[in-house]
Amino acid sequence: MHKSALCASLFALSLAAPLAYAHTAGDIIVRAGAITVNPKADSSSVKVDQGPLAGADLGGKATMSSDTQLGLNFAYMIDSHWGIELLAASPFEHDVKIKGTALGAANGKLGSLKHLPPTLSVVYYPLDGKSAFQPYVGAGINYTWIYDENVGSEAQANGFSNFKAENSWGMAFQVGADYMLTDNVMINAQVRYIDIDTTATVENNAVAPGTRAKVDVDVDPFIYMVGLGYKF
Repeated sequence: MHKSALCASLFALSLAAPLAYAHTAGDIIVRAGAITVNPKADSSSVKVDQGPLAGADLGGKATMSSDTQLGLNFAYMIDSHWGIELLAASPFEHDVKIKGTALGAANGKLGSLKHLPPTLSVVYYPLDGKSAFQPYVGAGINYTWIYDENVGSEAQANGFSNFKAENSWGMAFQVGADYMLTDNVMINAQVRYIDIDTTATVENNAVAPGTRAKVDVDVDPFIYMVGLGYKF
């Protein structure tokens, strides 16, 4: 009788346990891991917008390097399917290069910049709580704060100075999945696309006094993150 009761109890627990996998109303989820920003960086040509050469089109393109940092997610579940999520990270740093312009001295590494990409999204989990695998989709809005722009040493030697880039607002989209290792601990993977557009400017008084060039850059990165999470 004791063995029968024990078997029945274990069977009941095996059926009930998967229900704990579901994210439920009021849950707070914290995730951390490696996050990579991979800019597409499709830009306009480089144009002179100030100084005696204003209106000149130098051609060429701007490119940006990738960077990997510590990524953080904070999510609050409204109910078992809908949540609100904030993406944060340690500052990303990118090299900015110019190539193919008519002004040969402008080609090469222009400098570097840092940015922070806080992103607020609404996320949707379509599956019920019986599955340890919990995929989700999301959409929201991003604010990219660009700061600490610096002209590289070689560009400085060619007369470039005062490199600036504008901050950006844009839409953000994501797909991701949690795999629940326990009721509270999970593995997470996610991919995002963020609409980031900026205008960068740089001065060069060596070409002519008061000369400034600008380029419009569609950064539009794909962002990849893999990490661990904990549900409170």
